[in-house]
Amino acid sequence: MSATRTQIYLTEEQRQRIDRVTASEGIPMAEVIRRALDEYLGDEGDAEAALSSTFGAIPDASAPSREDWRRG
Repeated sequence: MSATRTQIYLTEEQRQRIDRVTASEGIPMAEVIRRALDEYLGDEGDAEAALSSTFGAIPDASAPSREDWRRG
């Protein structure tokens, strides 16, 4: 993974919350921030994964037959 150094300013509360995560998970602060950014930004380019994650979400869903469609 290629990385770019970036500086950010955190509130005291944000820093304390990140510190708690780093202590409990044993990972660096940078990893906590990268994971949070990935979660926030989402995976915009993977439509197949998005569809797969919702497959079967409503197993009893039904759709009208083509004969029931109304044309414009």
